[in-house]
Amino acid sequence: GVRLVGSEMCIRDRYMSQPSLYQKLVNSPMGVRMAPFILFLILTSGQGQFGDSSAFWLYLIKSVVGIGLLAWMWPRVKEMRWNFSWEAIAVGVLVYLLWVGLDPYFPHLSDFGGGDKEDAFVWNPHALFGQGTALAWLFIVVRILGMTVVVPPLEEVFYRSTIYRYIVQPHFDKIPLGQMHWGAFLGTSALFGLAHNEWLSGLLCGLLYQWLVIRKNRLGDAITAHAITNFLLGSHVAIRGAWQFW
Repeated sequence: GVRLVGSEMCIRDRYMSQPSLYQKLVNSPMGVRMAPFILFLILTSGQGQFGDSSAFWLYLIKSVVGIGLLAWMWPRVKEMRWNFSWEAIAVGVLVYLLWVGLDPYFPHLSDFGGGDKEDAFVWNPHALFGQGTALAWLFIVVRILGMTVVVPPLEEVFYRSTIYRYIVQPHFDKIPLGQMHWGAFLGTSALFGLAHNEWLSGLLCGLLYQWLVIRKNRLGDAITAHAITNFLLGSHVAIRGAWQFW
């Protein structure tokens, strides 16, 4: 009986000493970078699936969740720090100009029956909530803030830090951010391009942001450039009514 009790205690102690799923996630360089982005994508996939207005309400919800995810990542993902430089400003503005300027001149993924391009009505809050109403402008402001503050750190950590270095080797956190690897450089940028309906603009965008990371040997300049691009693009959409970019 004593031996049995001792065995049970040994098994229990061994079980209790095993790290939980959360602990494994926190202790995994891949997990702390991938899991927040995947959760963000899951919330994104629900936009517009529960009626037209859900596209806006879910964007608001995922932006709030995104802020929480960034706060959780901040002490665990050391490269996720904003940095400012003239290169970051130049790349941010250049990508915006390319995104808007090239748009009429190449077929989008939706033209091939692919992509995930939402109907213009869905992403025009004035059409759904009333022209110039407070609610319409609330969702416009939320969208611009979300794409400027939340999206850049999450995407840059996922693409330019994690995926890029993982292509080089599975122990990606041992690879310097500034290491040049042509396969990873082109592969990550292509993946980023295919994640956008405007695939060509996305490809060029990915190349420029990755170049910035390699040049500065840090992620923060690319986060800043991404934020500048998205802020300018969001402002362009709101001022000109170019809802196709959303």
